[in-house]
Amino acid sequence: YTFPLVLHYVDDMQTVSEEAIKEAVRFFFYRMKLVVEPSGALGLAALLSGAVPVQGQRVGVVISGGNIDGEMMAEILRSRIED
Repeated sequence: YTFPLVLHYVDDMQTVSEEAIKEAVRFFFYRMKLVVEPSGALGLAALLSGAVPVQGQRVGVVISGGNIDGEMMAEILRSRIED
């Protein structure tokens, strides 16, 4: 059901690294005090990593989902400290 909608409405897609996604999850947690699942942080990951150029533009990002278990969240938060 979703794929035909994507073909019709989506003009472009970008990819981001796993590390960029983790960085976005950490940003939401530490800066915004939000728990966001990795897939829900993809939009911000694309912006923070520079995958989507937005210099000088107004941009909205959809944030969705807090379905992340505690162990995964802890691993993501720890991974930045260990780097």
